[in-house]
Amino acid sequence: MKPANLFEILSEPNRRTILDALRSKERSVGELVALSSLSQPGISKHLKILREAGLVSVRKDAQRHLYVLRAQPLMEIDHWLEPYRQFWSNKLDELERQLDEEEEM
Repeated sequence: MKPANLFEILSEPNRRTILDALRSKERSVGELVALSSLSQPGISKHLKILREAGLVSVRKDAQRHLYVLRAQPLMEIDHWLEPYRQFWSNKLDELERQLDEEEEM
């Protein structure tokens, strides 16, 4: 998936909340519903989109479907952002130098 598509998928706040919840451990739909303000169908809709994007995977455990974060697609965004980190790093270094100079005065 292209980073632009991932940005579009991740632009939806509820999807980011779901991914944040899955960072610590796998969760069932019911757990995700309890952690959000969405209904079960709402969570399921977002999980389907995240699953199709490869951001989550699901495994069946008896009657439950457990979702787990798949961070691999996020690496594409990380690689895309790399050149911009250099930009911000340089700007932050400049700011630090300016603050040090003002402190010395």
